[in-house]
Amino acid sequence: MVDSIVVAVTGAPVAVRAVRWAVQRAQAAPPGSQRIELLSVVGGVLGTVGEAAVLEQAVAVTETLLERLAEPVRDAGIPVVCRAEAGDPVSRLIDASAEAALLVIGSDYRGPGAGPARGAHGIRIAAGAACPVVVVPDVELVGRSGVVVGIDGSPVSEHALRFAACEADRLGESLTAVSVWTPLEAPRNGLAVYPEMYLANMQAATEEMQAVALAGLAVDFPDLVVERVVERGYPSRVIGSRAMTARLAVVGTHGRGALARFLLGSISQEVLSRLTSVTAVVR
Repeated sequence: MVDSIVVAVTGAPVAVRAVRWAVQRAQAAPPGSQRIELLSVVGGVLGTVGEAAVLEQAVAVTETLLERLAEPVRDAGIPVVCRAEAGDPVSRLIDASAEAALLVIGSDYRGPGAGPARGAHGIRIAAGAACPVVVVPDVELVGRSGVVVGIDGSPVSEHALRFAACEADRLGESLTAVSVWTPLEAPRNGLAVYPEMYLANMQAATEEMQAVALAGLAVDFPDLVVERVVERGYPSRVIGSRAMTARLAVVGTHGRGALARFLLGSISQEVLSRLTSVTAVVR
């Protein structure tokens, strides 16, 4: 079976990084098991008089861009398909994710001080996609190593852990499992001193949760080196900090049903808004 990696292509410079990441991902898989689909969607179509000619030209320019980006994919020996479409980019990409193993999107985020990483469109795509979504920031990631995954004991966290372990094993990298606990807060005791027993019990309970989550990992991935991290703090900040030197970060997001399919959980949304590495969002 050949899995498809769909890469969302825009005119932004980060599109080159997104395609490059997809090529490297495909090269790390067994030969012939992956293909890449470059998909670009021309949005803003209203059906106004005279729009058809403008749309035709926009699609033609987009097709030229896709063909240029497809050249290094072909040079790497990976099958590639190019698609230029008109419509709503969010809806089209979410539809494409139904037939994909991965959906890769770029972010124009350039690190701390550069502003938010993804606008509403990127968050909605990551939340609504049927497959894992990989967000590639517009930063240089050469020299990084390891895969970081956030674990909170939920079922979706198990999916994120499995995805992260597969990626780390495929890449020959170590896996850092991060679990974060946050003390109970209330407006009137925001500066309160917590009892040591309470803090110790929170740490112990989180360590136990993580140990249970990791219990069977060695059976399926006997050669995988796993580092366990359990810290007090705020999850998105701790995960982001650990991911600053990693090749990949992985977070889970909870499905919320059809009426709110475009909503991410707060932690995954915060991680995406301040990307420190290539980040996968797994449902």
